[in-house]
Amino acid sequence: MTPIRGSRLRPVCAVAALIGALAWAGACAAPTPSTVSIVIVNARVWTGDSAAPWAEAVAIGGDRIVGVGRNTDILRTAGTARVIDAHGGMVTPGFIDSHVHFVDGGFGLAAVQLRDAATPDVFIGRIAAYARTVPAGTWILRGDWDHTLWGGALPSRRWIDSVTPDHPVLINRLDGHMVLANSAALRAAGIDRTVKDVAGGTIVRDAAGELTGVFKDNAMGLLQAAIPAPSAAQWAQAIDTATSYVAARGVTTVTHVGAGGRGSWQELAALQRAQAAGALRTRFVAAVSLSDWAMLRDTIAAHGTGDAWLRIGLVKGFVDGSLGSHTAAMLQPFTDSPADSGFFVTDADSLSAWVRGADAAGLQVAVHAIGDRAIRTQLDLFERVAKEHGAKDRRFRIEHAQHIAPSDMPRFAALGVIASMQPYHAADDGRWAEQVIGAERTKGTYAFKSLLDAGATLAFGSDWYVAPPTPLEGIKAAVTRQTLDGQQPNGFVPQEKITVEQALRAYTAGSAYAAFLDRDLGVIAVGKLADLVVLDRDLTRIPPATIDQAVVKTTIVGGQIVFGAR
Repeated sequence: MTPIRGSRLRPVCAVAALIGALAWAGACAAPTPSTVSIVIVNARVWTGDSAAPWAEAVAIGGDRIVGVGRNTDILRTAGTARVIDAHGGMVTPGFIDSHVHFVDGGFGLAAVQLRDAATPDVFIGRIAAYARTVPAGTWILRGDWDHTLWGGALPSRRWIDSVTPDHPVLINRLDGHMVLANSAALRAAGIDRTVKDVAGGTIVRDAAGELTGVFKDNAMGLLQAAIPAPSAAQWAQAIDTATSYVAARGVTTVTHVGAGGRGSWQELAALQRAQAAGALRTRFVAAVSLSDWAMLRDTIAAHGTGDAWLRIGLVKGFVDGSLGSHTAAMLQPFTDSPADSGFFVTDADSLSAWVRGADAAGLQVAVHAIGDRAIRTQLDLFERVAKEHGAKDRRFRIEHAQHIAPSDMPRFAALGVIASMQPYHAADDGRWAEQVIGAERTKGTYAFKSLLDAGATLAFGSDWYVAPPTPLEGIKAAVTRQTLDGQQPNGFVPQEKITVEQALRAYTAGSAYAAFLDRDLGVIAVGKLADLVVLDRDLTRIPPATIDQAVVKTTIVGGQIVFGAR
């Protein structure tokens, strides 16, 4: 079995495209007006193709790009095609978000909103207000709270019990590695103070040994198992809502890393139902848990890897937790907690066996590793497995790769390991990371430039629901490294800034490569799938600090307008 590949659709002829010249699809002939459905003109077309990086116009026929070149040449073939005048704006390949929890993001759009709750009173008040809008007995979920906004004290169930007596509450920190449960949720899960600790997780207790309601990493599963499964209609609504949301932000393809465990399979089933109903307007590479590699192997043997809209073949595992929850595995203790250096959430034997099994089965392996010890451990494991199984195009991925030891920087390129990173986190975590790991270790935090200089492949994403699925904000973060609080105008670890085109490439060609989709996606070139974004301005010609002010005017997926004037 081979790893997941780009869609196995019709081959296209190879053509050369020169700056200012027009490239045509087809064996010998240019497209005729009857074959062109959409043309985009008067644009700054950033193709991402090093052979022809800039053009003025694009022609689309069916679901493919059939022409890239000058306005006059493209318009000559327009016929009755829809003409989109970009008015000097920028056209880029569709943004590919390499790391999303897509279905959770969709559900989260309708959940209680706690991300910017800056005080305990606001936190409590929003939960109370939301509880009044849903029937008694309804679980209140997600939330995405951030305790650093109010000084770092962890919330407690005692804060919210009085305002949610009739609703089980299980709300997660924005990084997804810590939750707060109220007393009703604890009762629903059958948990009391006698609950035993969980390997790879933490159950927070007060000085008297009582549960505070905070559970970290693997301990969260004790509560999550009690949550009722969504109905088929709720799954469908979450996917549709999320699709519209990302389309408005220029996202055309996502790598959906899943909920983990059985939840990943439930999400996959929901995506398959949406696909069967013709409801997908975003392309998906959908992952399941690394521990389920054998089940995925057998599923692919029976049903294949999918098509250009929904593909499988990726498994995703975990080494550690997150820095914000103090569960990232570090080589040295945390600066603000000298007795603690984080932990692994997967034991070494299981992680090794699963990676070996998945790689031998021809599956692609992506593993979450945030702390420098976790990253080194995973690089070591990838290196051993590659040597044992021999050379092949496996495209191992490390998800997040946030805090890298200097000696491990060149290993990504040397081992062919893709750094799947989320630049918005640099703007977010940069507010407080130095307090947690100190100034010296932050030099290896979100090290975009160092990795590129070493020859590594970067694939950018958002980690939505953890961060917003907004590539323009991600590009700004990668280019400026300015923090969300405005306190670092020159940038957090400014030596790791990259250029706009480097960031664009990580959101397009790099992300396509990371998902084995590069044959069909990632650049604007004749024969590629017609996934494009029209922006109102050229990101390379504006002050970097204003990149997030650019506006997505039109998003096209497979030759169909999914956002913007239709």
